Amino acid sequence: MDTKQISFILTIAEEGGITKAANKLFISQSALDQQLLKLENELGTQLFVRSRNNFSLTESGKIYISYAKRISILKNEAYNKIQDLADRQKGTLSLAFAPERGMEMFMSVYPEFYQAYPEIVILPREIGVKKQLEMLLNEELDLGFVSLTPENIPGLTLKPLLKEEFVLIVPPSHPLAGLAAPPGKPMTVLKAEQLESLTFSLMYQESTQRKIIDSIFSRHGLDLNIFLTTASNRANISMVKNGLSCSILPHYYVRDRDDIACFYLSDHPSWSLCACYRSNRYLSHAARRFIQLAEDYFEKENQ
Repeated sequence: MDTKQISFILTIAEEGGITKAANKLFISQSALDQQLLKLENELGTQLFVRSRNNFSLTESGKIYISYAKRISILKNEAYNKIQDLADRQKGTLSLAFAPERGMEMFMSVYPEFYQAYPEIVILPREIGVKKQLEMLLNEELDLGFVSLTPENIPGLTLKPLLKEEFVLIVPPSHPLAGLAAPPGKPMTVLKAEQLESLTFSLMYQESTQRKIIDSIFSRHGLDLNIFLTTASNRANISMVKNGLSCSILPHYYVRDRDDIACFYLSDHPSWSLCACYRSNRYLSHAARRFIQLAEDYFEKENQ
C-alpha cells in the first residue's frame, strides 16, 4: 500500500466525498478522483458507493479502511520512535480537551511547548468526554484530557493529573450563605438533606458532571429541583451570582471568589482530571512533555 494513497482514501471516507476531501488535502478534485479510480482498478472492485451528496463505503471499502487505519497508525508510531531516538522533534500531535478550562490550559502551556518542540504540529480540539474516549479507542486522537470518576477503560491509559472536589455555591443573599466559613478558613460542610429545598442551575443531563451530582440526590432519596441546564459552568456561576439559583460544580471554577458562598458536601463528591491515551500505542516525547506541562498548570491553578 502507498501511504500517500492511504491518506487520500482515508480522507475521502472521513469527509464523505471527493469535494470536501480534496479541499482538506489541498489538491484538485480530479487528481483525487484519479487516485481513487486507480486504486479501485488495481483492486478490481469499488471502495465507495457514489451518490450526488455522499460517498459510502462498500464492504470492500470497509475492509480497506480498517487496514489502512492500522497501517497509518503503525507508520506514525514508527516515525515517532525513530525521531525520538534521533532526538528530532518533528511530526503531529492531535489532542482534545473539554470546553472552557481545557482551552485555558492549552493557551497557557502551548507557548512553552512550542519553544521545546517548534516543529511539532499541534492539532487541538474542544470535544466532550464521551466523544474523546470514542476517538481514542478508534485511534482518531493521540491524547485526550478528560474529567472522570475513577474507573478502568479497557484499551486506554488514564494518568490522573488532579483530583478535585465538587462544591455547592449559593447567592450571597441566600439564607444558607450565613453558614459559610469566613475567608481563609476551611469551608463549611453541609449535609445532603440541606440541598432538598434548593433550586439549581446545573450542567446538562448527559455530562459526566451531572452523573456525579445526580448520584448524590439519588443516594439520599432527594428530589432535584432544576431551574436551568447548560453546557457552561461559567453560566451556572453567573446564575448564582445574580441570585437566580444555586449550583454544584468543581471547586476549580470558584476558587478565590468572594461574590458567592461556597460549601463542601458531606458526601465529598469528586472526580479526577486525567490525561488519556491508547494503552498499546507508543507515546512520543512530545506527548509526554505536553502531559507534564498540563499537570503543572492544573496543580498551580488549584493551589
